[in-house]
Amino acid sequence: MRSIADHESRDALDVLRHSAAHLLAAAVTQLYPGAKYAIGPPVENGFYYDFDLDRTLTEADLQPIEDRMRQIASEDPAYERVETRREEAIETFRNLGQDYKVELLEKDITDDVVPLYRTGDFVDLCRGPHVHSAGELKAFKLLRVAGAYWRANEKNRQLQRVYGTAWPTPQDLDEYLQLLGQAEQRDHKRLGRELKLFLLDERTGTGLPIWLPAGTTIRRELERWIVDEELARGYSHVITPHLAKLDLYRQTGHWELYHDSMFPPIEFEDGLELELRPMNCPHHMLVYQSELRSYRDLPLRVAEIGRNYRYEKSGELMGLVRVRAFDLNDAHIFCTPQQLHGEIVGALELSRYFMRTLGVEDYYYRLSVRDRSSGKWIGSDDEWDTAERALREALVGIGVPDDQVVVGEGEAAFYGPKIDFQVRDAMRREFTNNTVQVDFNLPQRLGLEYVAEDGTRKRPVMVHRGAFGSIERMTAYLIEQYSGAFPTWLSPVQVVVVPIKTEHVEYARRVEERLRKARLRVRVDDRQERMQRKLVDAHEERVPYIAVVGGREAEAGQVSVTARGDARSVEDLDGFAERLALEVAERRR
Repeated sequence: MRSIADHESRDALDVLRHSAAHLLAAAVTQLYPGAKYAIGPPVENGFYYDFDLDRTLTEADLQPIEDRMRQIASEDPAYERVETRREEAIETFRNLGQDYKVELLEKDITDDVVPLYRTGDFVDLCRGPHVHSAGELKAFKLLRVAGAYWRANEKNRQLQRVYGTAWPTPQDLDEYLQLLGQAEQRDHKRLGRELKLFLLDERTGTGLPIWLPAGTTIRRELERWIVDEELARGYSHVITPHLAKLDLYRQTGHWELYHDSMFPPIEFEDGLELELRPMNCPHHMLVYQSELRSYRDLPLRVAEIGRNYRYEKSGELMGLVRVRAFDLNDAHIFCTPQQLHGEIVGALELSRYFMRTLGVEDYYYRLSVRDRSSGKWIGSDDEWDTAERALREALVGIGVPDDQVVVGEGEAAFYGPKIDFQVRDAMRREFTNNTVQVDFNLPQRLGLEYVAEDGTRKRPVMVHRGAFGSIERMTAYLIEQYSGAFPTWLSPVQVVVVPIKTEHVEYARRVEERLRKARLRVRVDDRQERMQRKLVDAHEERVPYIAVVGGREAEAGQVSVTARGDARSVEDLDGFAERLALEVAERRR
């Protein structure tokens, strides 16, 4: 198994991009004397640096900054690491007027000796590493300017964030810039507006999308499919409240560790504190505890498409990808230690089935384990070793070789290790989607028990399982993956019937009725528009099938059908309805 740093030379790209961020800061401080620089890390597909300037940067400023970066790179100054005593570093940055670096040194860093990096006249507080010299940076591009609060705190000063991208070769850069152009056409926020799928309205608050009828149809189809598949695999579905007493999250440990990303408690006059739930597992444990369980009742698979709430920072919110309220296809499996392997394998196979059906192919497996040097994990060494071993063996059990698994040390949940499906979307962004986590510890915190075969009371093992992921994030992925042209089974409208003339509307209605009997979503376009206009509109709406009907089709009981990218064909109406119904039932792509 590979370390996460080795995945696709991620370390080398991060070094390259971090070095480009320093080059950006060097250029900005040359062009704008008095500029204060804050932080400049590498990020996925690029880098950024935050600046405090006495003027507002615009997109027009990016090219001059980029030109200065190239000028500095052509001079090829070295990235020189200098070990400096902390007090001397504070004095250095204070003399330079770099207040943000002084604050970092005074508040966040306690080491006696700190590393600085010099690139020509530019000096930065940084652990590195970097490329040897700026001349190695040959393929970079500045992309945009945005606002960002210092320390991501809205009470602090707003800085100007300059984003860029950097790649090993000019060819890599060109390919990425071409991808960005394509990505703009696929962007789910733009397509969401055009196809009337969802609405982002400041009056409801940022990160709280409103689902419009077309988008709700897609959600409904996904949710029905998820629930039906889980029922077929032995899950029991529940509906639990969106709130719980804050004491429940204190008992499970979630409040202590995650309160920064939870909404503030709702306080009542009698001292009652209710909390919007950030996850479903505490509620599902209460379902388990609602009656005494026997070993014969296990495994118990409790599932719910549950609404969760997390207070994401406003600067991190983006369309449906990052929201403050989302619905998670969640389940918790309570089983005996002997059943654990089979339940993990079953959860992984369900995840792979969902991904395969939706056409999600670009992903890898990340096994997140604890870092034994840290004390943030709960539970015994034996429990952690057993849980990690169970996950590794389950991956082998579904045929995943070690070299296809990336190990993320220190990335486990506080209660146990996990396997994540790391998915790359059409824009090359990577996100965690499906997850399977093994937990010996929360059942102990809440005192979960079952009656074993010998009559004694024992603790069940708990498997946290998100086989589909967030409905919101996966819908965003699908919008971009298909550029809004969904497979027929997911399309909000599956057939548009276009009558050639007004006198053909009656037959178009009969076609509509027949298709509706086949449980297809169909609409008759009887507007007083030219037929060509109707065909163009249906195409722009990404409707899978357009059925044109005129006198000849009415007389023969047929439809003239055009599918996406196919030539027009004439089909018997009943045959067309049956063919589409089968395509939808089989969820063909």
